[in-house]
Amino acid sequence: MNERIDAPWIPTWIPSSGHALRHAGVHFDAVRIRGDLGKRVASQLVLCTDFQAGPIVQEVTRERGMYFLLPPDTASIFRWPPGARALTRRDGVQAYVGVPALTGMTWPLGWRSVPTQDAPFVEGELLREAVGRVTAHV
Repeated sequence: MNERIDAPWIPTWIPSSGHALRHAGVHFDAVRIRGDLGKRVASQLVLCTDFQAGPIVQEVTRERGMYFLLPPDTASIFRWPPGARALTRRDGVQAYVGVPALTGMTWPLGWRSVPTQDAPFVEGELLREAVGRVTAHV
C-alpha cells in the first residue's frame, strides 16, 4: 500500500504514491544535470552535507538525469556550466519535473536524497560549488 507518510514537514508537492509532474518554478526550481556528471555532483553534494543535501530526484532511464530541487526563483541566480540547466518559470520557459513519492513503487524515478525538515531544498550556493569542483576535474 502506498500511503503518504504523515509528517508536517513533508512538502505538499510530493505525491502520496507513484510519481507526478510538477511545474518548475512554482513549488521549486530545478537544476538538471545528466549522465555521469549528475551522479558525481550528487555524490559530492551528499557527502559535503553529511547526507543532508535536500531533494535530489534521479531518473533511472537511459539519460539517467539528476534533478536538484532548489527554492523557487533561485536557480537562475547562478551561472551554470554546460551540462547543467536551470529549470524555472523565468524567461518564458515552461518545464516540468517528475517527483516521486517517498515510498512505494516510483519507477522510473527515485530519490538520491530526500527533502527533510532541516533541508527542504538543495542550497543553490552549495550546488554551484559542487558543480564547480566536479567540472574542474573533467
